[in-house]
Amino acid sequence: MPADTYQPGSKDDFDRLYQTAYPRVFRTLSAILADPEAAEDCTQDAFVQAFQAWPRWRPDAPAEAWVHRIAVNRALSYRRGVKLRAVGEVLRRLGRPAPAKDPADEATRPDLLTALRGIPPKLAAAIVLRHYHGYNNREIAAALGVSERTVGTRLHQAGERLRTVLEADFSLGAPSAFPSDKRESYAED
Repeated sequence: MPADTYQPGSKDDFDRLYQTAYPRVFRTLSAILADPEAAEDCTQDAFVQAFQAWPRWRPDAPAEAWVHRIAVNRALSYRRGVKLRAVGEVLRRLGRPAPAKDPADEATRPDLLTALRGIPPKLAAAIVLRHYHGYNNREIAAALGVSERTVGTRLHQAGERLRTVLEADFSLGAPSAFPSDKRESYAED
C-alpha cells in the first residue's frame, strides 16, 4: 500500500497518519496561536477528535488535509475561548456595561429568521457566522472550507438580499461613522 493511502477505521493507518502529520499540524497551530503549549494541546485534541471520527473519514479527501482542518478549527475555537476569558477578566475589573439591546433578540426576530430562510443556505451560513457568532472572514472561510474572498462575496450578496426583503435601512454592519449624513446638508459656495 502506498505511503499516502489510508483505510478509514484502520488503527495502523491512523498511527501512520499521526506519525506523518503530527509535526506539520503542530507547526501550523504554533504559527496560528503563537503559543507552543496551546499549539501542543490543540494538536493533541485535534488528533483525538480525528481518531474518534476516523471510521467516518472519506478517502476522497486527503487524510492530512482533513486532520489539518480539524486542527485549525480547534485552534480557532481555542483563540475564541482566550478572547472570551480576556473579556470576562475586563468585565470583572471594570464592571458590566449598562444593558443594551440583546443581540440574541435581534437575531431571532421573526422577520429576520424568515428572510434568512429565504436566501441560499451558503449565504445564510456566512451571515449567521459573522453577525450571530462574531467570526471574522478568516474564521468563516476555515469553517466553511472556502476562500476569504468567497466569504466576502457571500456576505455582500446576503446583505443585499436581506436588505431587499427587510426594511430599507436594515444594516448588518457597524453604525455609520458619520450618522449626521442623513440629517445635514451643506450649502454650496
